[in-house]
Amino acid sequence: MRPLSLTLLALVAPTAAGADLPRSAPEAQGVSSPAVLAFVEAADKDIDALHSFMLVRHGRVVAEGWWAPYTAGAPHMLFSLSKSFTSTAVGLAAAEGKLSVDDPVLQFFPNDAPADPSAHLKAMRLSDLLRMSTGQQAEPARKPTEPWAKTFLAQQVPFKPGTHFLYNTSATYMLSAAVQKATGQTTLDYLKPRLFEPLGIANPTWELSPQGISTGGYGLSVRTEDIAKFGQLYLQKGKWNGKQLVPEAWVSAATARQTSNGSNPKSDWDQGYGYQFWRCRHGAYRGDGAFGQYCIVLPEQDAVVAITAGVRDMQAVLNLVWDKLLPALKDAPLAADEGAAQKLAGALKALSVRRPEGKGPGPKVTGKKYMFPANDGKLAALTLERGAGDEVTLVAQVAGAERRIECASTGWKSGRVAWGRQPEQPAAAAGAWTADDTFTAKVCFTETPFVLTLRLKFTGAEVRVEPEWNVGFGPTKEPALVGKQ
Repeated sequence: MRPLSLTLLALVAPTAAGADLPRSAPEAQGVSSPAVLAFVEAADKDIDALHSFMLVRHGRVVAEGWWAPYTAGAPHMLFSLSKSFTSTAVGLAAAEGKLSVDDPVLQFFPNDAPADPSAHLKAMRLSDLLRMSTGQQAEPARKPTEPWAKTFLAQQVPFKPGTHFLYNTSATYMLSAAVQKATGQTTLDYLKPRLFEPLGIANPTWELSPQGISTGGYGLSVRTEDIAKFGQLYLQKGKWNGKQLVPEAWVSAATARQTSNGSNPKSDWDQGYGYQFWRCRHGAYRGDGAFGQYCIVLPEQDAVVAITAGVRDMQAVLNLVWDKLLPALKDAPLAADEGAAQKLAGALKALSVRRPEGKGPGPKVTGKKYMFPANDGKLAALTLERGAGDEVTLVAQVAGAERRIECASTGWKSGRVAWGRQPEQPAAAAGAWTADDTFTAKVCFTETPFVLTLRLKFTGAEVRVEPEWNVGFGPTKEPALVGKQ
């Protein structure tokens, strides 16, 4: 029989191949298991929903968990957390002498420049892109029909570069494009041997612009542990396994306050901005992305927090880190508390995104086909099929193709799903009759922040379908559709 301490570590051991951060019991690294449990329980109760969480202390993972159906081995879209990786590429290219942060932006894009560049555009440097101080008043568009660099350079620059903070994803794209111009490789390919491979980050993917350039400000997908490794590399001032991967001077500059962006002492978006890193309260800094993707580095506590999520209120997640996790980090090792550690490990292992709760067997509508008039969602027909036990499969005809959503009655059913804005991709679904006349399906697109809830209300010979997304850059509720037998 294994000792209890080894059993506890096994409960939180990684399941992803190639994961190489060492593991430790929380108390051995000065972390209180009850305090971490309080964070996990509060996140599970009050935030809908975290997808994963990893806490690294003194270089060792002391707590990690994935809310089912999200898993350790699956990559997750980072959105703007990608920006911090693009910043790293710029730092590496500068260290290799391929570019300088003082280089004028126009130097890299002579064919995309306007015929008569303004004085402010001529003065714009890579460093202004890095600190989101391009001098532009509005973020340039990124249209599929126009070269993104040309659109960026055509935008008016009313302010002197370096004097006006504007969060600007197109500026990060220009950094990625500059890296590609200077190195002859996409930012992804450039980083593979210099960052991803040394850190053991396998199979990173990065979206491309229509011009074949890594999008820079978003589009990178990696695993939760990869986020933690990236944060640990920065915590270690660019050193990994005894080798200086990123110059220490770059780490210091990129994570320092390079520009002011507000004065609210309660906001983690008003603490200053570095080179594609945000400054935080409590002496911390972070990379972050839309809907709750975080790489939080706490130098004073020698800790890293990696989180993926699908949330609307990003500040609420950071507040929870400061309120629950920060006090858990003590200056010295704590006495072993295997009971508390076991309780924490059990809670981490049992995490799950909230599933629809069943209220009854539902009406007898399985096998009946409902037809829909023409609609923007291109849903033509819908049928419910019963599977084993209480499992239900939604069979939809969408844009001329059959789409099947198999909904587990307990747990989650993994497969591939396409719906609306989301193309076919890995997903997991659960469903239940949440009222006498309503079947609710919840579909997690497990490599993204996005979760789709479909409410199907049956009345006589009609069904009313109400799709709603958990988060989005626009409206999250889609128009209801009514189908008839």
